[in-house]
Amino acid sequence: MSKVSVIGAGHVGEIVAFGLVRSEAVDELVLVDIIEDMPQGKALDMMEATPIIGADVKVYGTNDYSDIAGSDIVVVPAGSPRKPGMSRMDLLNINAKICKSIVEQIKEYAPDSKIIYVANPVDVLTYAAWKLSGFETNRVFGMAGILDTARYRAFIAMEAKVSVKDILAMVLGGHGDAMLPLVRYTTIGGIPVTHFLSDEQLEKIVERTRKGGGEIVSLLKTGSAYYAPGLAVAEMVEAVLRDQRRVLPVVAYLDNKYGMSDVYAGAPVILGKNGVEEVLEIDLTADELAAYQKSVEHVKEGVNQIMDILNNM
Repeated sequence: MSKVSVIGAGHVGEIVAFGLVRSEAVDELVLVDIIEDMPQGKALDMMEATPIIGADVKVYGTNDYSDIAGSDIVVVPAGSPRKPGMSRMDLLNINAKICKSIVEQIKEYAPDSKIIYVANPVDVLTYAAWKLSGFETNRVFGMAGILDTARYRAFIAMEAKVSVKDILAMVLGGHGDAMLPLVRYTTIGGIPVTHFLSDEQLEKIVERTRKGGGEIVSLLKTGSAYYAPGLAVAEMVEAVLRDQRRVLPVVAYLDNKYGMSDVYAGAPVILGKNGVEEVLEIDLTADELAAYQKSVEHVKEGVNQIMDILNNM
């Protein structure tokens, strides 16, 4: 029997939950939130949908953290969302406090679980969650690369007028403006993407990918993305629970990988029953490696800031 708890039943949390209900990757799903009755209402709505989609999943909501006991995975989308004009790093002060509070509850009630962090700045908060939890690095990881890669693939499909199903791609680095979409590794049906799109088109797509989250924030005005992030997390959870050993880009701990150590950042990994089974170190050109390391250095700056915040709490 597998159990997943989602802490934060806002838009991202509910999409994570419903994605898992639809996939039947989990037997028991718990929605947790501090807002009274809200997670209970969303969970009941999902439970009432299970006969329609034919999913035998038990779903319930709660305001009590003790209900996460026995969870195999705890997903943490809870946090303050980005607002127009706000960078991911602007969220640090607010979300550092939320992170500390939540991780303390996970340590108490689900000490054998794996943590998938989602709230932004995700690279920095994943590092903080690892430090605060004391868990092994393979048990603490974050969602970013799957989302960034999905955006990159969607933009390529829109521009090249082909199916997204045939696009294979990878986006590495920090989840932000310095992320690194790897054009050289991008293919459509096994054919290099440069066969379909010009360098100028690809440069625009890369830039749009880097600004993807901000683009949605500017359009929504009062919130941030949730469909793609939520389903990206559900894909990660399913890979772990079903021991699929998927090769996916996630926020993982770098220990002497790509010339970087003691930092969490987007990297390709094998995702299976133990969480991050292996961080893959793929061949990068000198320019790609320099761009990747520059992206990760931005994350390290955020890590230093959040550790100062946490040490002064």
